[in-house]
This record gives sequence, structure tokens and C-alpha cells, in this order.
Amino acid sequence: MQLPYPLRILSLVLAATVGGYLLTSAVIIFLSAIVPMEKPHAIVAVSLFSYAIYTAAVIWVFTVRNSKRAWLGMLIPTVLLGGAGMLISKVAS
Repeated sequence: MQLPYPLRILSLVLAATVGGYLLTSAVIIFLSAIVPMEKPHAIVAVSLFSYAIYTAAVIWVFTVRNSKRAWLGMLIPTVLLGGAGMLISKVAS
């Protein structure tokens, strides 16, 4: 089922903003857990990389043909990377 054009655009905008933010946060959690630095320095270093991640996520969302794929493309990596990052952080501490 195809969404009407205004709802499709609204869904893509929400996927880009909310999904991109969540994906960027999950990548920061994951990378700060695996970067071989002290924790505060790793978080700062990875946070600088977050601008590029968020920009790439927004661009990717608007290149996808349907909103279901855009949402899945944002949420699946978010859950996997966020979960792995939290698991690694708990094991390491």
C-alpha cells in the first residue's frame, strides 16, 4: 500500500529527523565503547563524527523509494548498534 504524497513526505521527514537522531546516538554509543581511548575522550572524539553520520542518514532517507524501507533502515541498525554498544560497555566495566 502506497501512502498519499503528503503523508509519505511527513513520514520521510520524521524518519530523517527522529530516526537519524536515534541512529546517530546508537553509533556514538557503539563507537565510544570500542574506541581504544579513555571514556571521556572517546565520547568527545566520536561525537565530532556524529555530524557526518546524521547528514548521511538524512540523505539516505530521502533517496529511498518508500517510507517503510526508510524506517526499517533507520531502526534496525539503531537497535543493533545501540544494543551492541551497551552490551560492550557493560562487559568492559
